[in-house]
Amino acid sequence: MAEIINLNKARKARARADDKATAAANRSAHGRPKAERDKTKAEKTHLNQVLDGAKIDRPDDEPT
Repeated sequence: MAEIINLNKARKARARADDKATAAANRSAHGRPKAERDKTKAEKTHLNQVLDGAKIDRPDDEPT
């Protein structure tokens, strides 16, 4: 025989788990010092600039 569960409790438990996951993501995103956030942003910007600088422009009529 199947186990009887309270659907209201199951729904609330799932909502709590979702909230915990959201809180963990927010802690990792916002719980860092400003210097660390700025350093990460500067590294990302630098990598994007290096990548854009290494692009090869090809004419549209040239076969690849």
